[in-house]
Amino acid sequence: MFCNIPSQMNPRYKMTQNSTSVTEFILLGLSSNPQVQLIVFSVFLIIYLMAVVGNIFIFLIVSLDVRLHNPMYFFLCNLSVVDIGYTTSTVPKMLMNYLSNDNRISFSGCLSQMYFFICFGGTECVLLGIMAYDRYAAICHPLHYGILMRPKVCIWLAVTAWILGLSNSAIHTGLMTFLSFCQDNVIEHFFCDIPPLFQLSCTDTQINQIATFVFGGGIIMGSFLMILLSYVYIALAIFRIGTKGGRRKAFSTCASHLAVVNIYFGTIIFTYMRPNSTYSQEQDHALPVLYGMITPMLNPIIYSLRNRDVQQAFHKIIQGN
Repeated sequence: MFCNIPSQMNPRYKMTQNSTSVTEFILLGLSSNPQVQLIVFSVFLIIYLMAVVGNIFIFLIVSLDVRLHNPMYFFLCNLSVVDIGYTTSTVPKMLMNYLSNDNRISFSGCLSQMYFFICFGGTECVLLGIMAYDRYAAICHPLHYGILMRPKVCIWLAVTAWILGLSNSAIHTGLMTFLSFCQDNVIEHFFCDIPPLFQLSCTDTQINQIATFVFGGGIIMGSFLMILLSYVYIALAIFRIGTKGGRRKAFSTCASHLAVVNIYFGTIIFTYMRPNSTYSQEQDHALPVLYGMITPMLNPIIYSLRNRDVQQAFHKIIQGN
């Protein structure tokens, strides 16, 4: 039941005049050991269900409680939608591969998977940056917070995040269609991503790598710098608060966001913002699991367990008040 298809089986190639081009890929997953695959299947299924249920929970809680209809929770709802799409773009296919004993994915299916994964990933980067700015406005300019984060501004910020995510993904996916993949169609990964596809290409990927650094790097590093700058000003504002209790209360409003940022950006920067020659399919399996699965699962836990407003809204809904 949980057996991978060896790389030499089920190859599909299309003959052309000059070369043999790949029409489908084989995703080897995280392990070829049937016992390990059973464990991986069980763990990933649990993580996926927790991520989907948890983010749906956050979305419904915020939607149903009027007290949570403010900028911070508006962006949190957008983040929940992104996280559901983020995990759904990769995990169901992997689980299906384990169940069906068929690890193949078509060329178009591979590019589609990559498109949605990068789209949701880029959108999450920008949303995390916007949420940092929201905390900056709330702590550093509390008297002008209602103006700085008025509904129209929040909507435009969210729309910008989605447009950037969609556009960035379209650029990378479009450029990927110009690459040739000759004979080697085995991806030692559990989904289609930019670095492993670069490794399989038999044509020059320099333009694609430049696009990754310029457009993908622009979104990643731009969002990261926004977060960094926001928290520098937040830290300075917190240090100026006279009482220890006041400083603790101000910092607590940022703790959840900081925890998510540390996990997400640390792994995603290491994955995409480095030379292609340093990428290793065998060694880098764990990184996408962290930012593509663990972070979407942890987001609703971090934002609900550490958030009194969400807890109170949940109790209110349960009690029917």
